[in-house]
Amino acid sequence: GQLVESGGGLVQPGGSLTLSCAATGISLDYYDIAWLRQAPGKEREAVQCISTTGTNATYTDSVQGRFTIWRDVDKNTVHLRMNRLKPEDTAVYYCATDFIFTCGVAQPSWDLAVWGQGTLVTVSS
Repeated sequence: GQLVESGGGLVQPGGSLTLSCAATGISLDYYDIAWLRQAPGKEREAVQCISTTGTNATYTDSVQGRFTIWRDVDKNTVHLRMNRLKPEDTAVYYCATDFIFTCGVAQPSWDLAVWGQGTLVTVSS
């Protein structure tokens, strides 16, 4: 299976972006999907995830109320809408999954089996 992210770019503080994660060979009916990010010089952190039933969870308090995750089952794609973006949201954003990954459950490791190539989000004036 493969995940491909898109939608990154340069945006001013306070602006919005929507990222997409298109899955091929991986059905959203069977795999929970996570969005993670890695800022320059920082460790990777989980952001949000969505389950096979459409429920979701947020792992990073700083995005609560600003980021929304949802999925388009027909297109087998997961989206991440990011509003009121801040410079500290600047990072490469990845979507990832693993057959053992369960959205909302504390993960012992984020070394998931399948990752996209990442899409860069830069928040700057």
